[in-house]
Amino acid sequence: MNKSTIACITAVIVSIGGVAISDGHISDEQIEAAVKARKAHMQLYSFNLATLGGMAKEEIPYDAEAASAAADNLVALSQVSQAGYWLPGSDSASVEGSRALPAIWEAGSDIGQKGADFAAAALAMQAAAGTDLAALKAGMGGLGESCGGCHKPYRAPRN
Repeated sequence: MNKSTIACITAVIVSIGGVAISDGHISDEQIEAAVKARKAHMQLYSFNLATLGGMAKEEIPYDAEAASAAADNLVALSQVSQAGYWLPGSDSASVEGSRALPAIWEAGSDIGQKGADFAAAALAMQAAAGTDLAALKAGMGGLGESCGGCHKPYRAPRN
């Protein structure tokens, strides 16, 4: 995904989120679109993490170019504004199929810090991924911690 594509997607998402919130009403269609968008974003994280994790577990051969590409994708994804994905009323208590716990929207939520932690772990992996297998394995710890650090308090288990 190139930077202009990311910028375009970000502009659309921010625009949709801004329209929804600016008039004080968020339609069911906007909520549905937000949930779909964030699920798609998480699938892209998962796809790239699976490449890196497969190499780290030595289930697939280490390939510096593929590892670097997956890490680059994680960094790019972590920089896309997700503001339009997380509309109020799109939580697991309000929308069937959402796994986002209502705690995300509660006062005192540290969800923004969790996103920043993931972005930092992705940057560290980007620096390590193409170096060698040992560096990639070392970088997986930070990525795993950052994913779990958000999923444990803010994501409902699968039904």
